[in-house]
Amino acid sequence: MAEIAGKLREVFVEALDLDGDVDVENLKYRDIEAWDSVGHMALVAAIEDEFDVQFDTDQVIDMSSFKVAVDMVKELQAAND
Repeated sequence: MAEIAGKLREVFVEALDLDGDVDVENLKYRDIEAWDSVGHMALVAAIEDEFDVQFDTDQVIDMSSFKVAVDMVKELQAAND
């Protein structure tokens, strides 16, 4: 979990071009200007690339926070094992 969260934090920072003072762990969709619909799709693509996973449409829509993203990546990786 901690390893996934750490990597995912880096993906969020890079994909959304976040400043160091953003509380990534508590970030929710549309909390910041960068995480709009376009930023969301860039973020989804970056997460898929980093973790070699594929989200379905419902998962893309349901990814509403950093915490939800962590849980989704964990589930997808477990399903691929």
